[in-house]
Amino acid sequence: MRILLESLPLPYLHCDATASHYLKVLLDAVFQSDSFLNEIIWKRTSGKSDYSQGAKHFPRLHDVILLFRKRSNAIFNPLFAEHDPEYVKSKYPHVDADGRRYDLWDMSGPGGAAKGNPHYEILGVTRYWRYSKERMERMLSEGRVIQPRPSAVPREKRYLDESSGVVIGDVWTDIPPINSQAQERLGYPTQKPLALLERIVSASSHEGDVCLDPFAGCGTLVHAAQKLNRQWIGIDITHLAISLIEKRLNDAFPGIQYEVHGTPKDLAGARDLAARDKYQFQWWAVSLVNAVPYGGKKKGADTGIDGLIYFKPDAKTTEKAIVSVKGGENVSVTMIRDLGHVVERERAKMGIFITLAEPTKPMQTEAVKAGFYETDYGKYPKLQIFTIEELLSGKKPQLPLLDPTAFKKAAKEDLSGSKQTDLDL
Repeated sequence: MRILLESLPLPYLHCDATASHYLKVLLDAVFQSDSFLNEIIWKRTSGKSDYSQGAKHFPRLHDVILLFRKRSNAIFNPLFAEHDPEYVKSKYPHVDADGRRYDLWDMSGPGGAAKGNPHYEILGVTRYWRYSKERMERMLSEGRVIQPRPSAVPREKRYLDESSGVVIGDVWTDIPPINSQAQERLGYPTQKPLALLERIVSASSHEGDVCLDPFAGCGTLVHAAQKLNRQWIGIDITHLAISLIEKRLNDAFPGIQYEVHGTPKDLAGARDLAARDKYQFQWWAVSLVNAVPYGGKKKGADTGIDGLIYFKPDAKTTEKAIVSVKGGENVSVTMIRDLGHVVERERAKMGIFITLAEPTKPMQTEAVKAGFYETDYGKYPKLQIFTIEELLSGKKPQLPLLDPTAFKKAAKEDLSGSKQTDLDL
């Protein structure tokens, strides 16, 4: 589910067709049924992806976006798409000396005197007209009135580039899903296209308004709101999602300022998180070294791998470092030896050991004994140990050129003055 609220609430809820009818009933109870505005159909896939031989149903191609209105003065901005090329050729067949496409439109006043249309002569033709004589003379002086041939009925010249385009309705087929090759793909399983959230933000808010996404995921709504100069609040229950949103914002909007609440800021906060949920602690700790959680953040058997860091030592070949996280109060040299074995087993080049407790001297000695990973561009300690306290203070692993293979780097947005200001709520 995904919800957007702005200063005059106009909420959207995104779900698939298996749950939309149940959620519609719940939202009717929350917002009242007469506040319902649209059931938007977003075609998110093709028939091929949901079809198999012997299928017992039509291919499921769409998601549903429910739109409600809490207040009668809620913001709604109609949106328009470009005309289809064939429509342009058919409806705007003429091209003037400046290369602008145009068509000639009838200016006759429908209904004549009964409709109150003015009656006068223009270019030798007398009849009822759509426009007043003053406006017609102004259009004539601006070159907006064309007489195709002598004595023919004058027509209005309308340019394609002055048309708003095709109004966007409640069936959206022009926004494709994020496929495996999409440039904006970050590797998050439920990531939605940026264009989809930009459309929603543009339709239901103005610059400076506040957008809220309480199921932020990888932060597509937050990204869209920042790009369109809105203020925003993003909420998620996993540290993986929050860390990914931070990385996405920093990549797309260098120098952006924002606040993160609910993540550990000091050693005491880290200890509290480790005591409450070891998986959340691991995902958060892994994010401190910009690693990808192993196995797509799934809880499971301990394989000695909590995260992976990808890098390109020669700027061509992708290699990896294994990240191991320990949130207990006791650590030992055996853990460093185990990490070394995992590095060899996985054919990785390096290992990063993150510990909440202070490492022992034998652990540090064992890491040094592992030697260095040598490249043409420098050598790096093969096993590196970091405490949570060190990482919180800004210390980082020594690594070759990074290669963000799984959670890829968000494209930098060409914006100026992107700053999340204090919210006056």
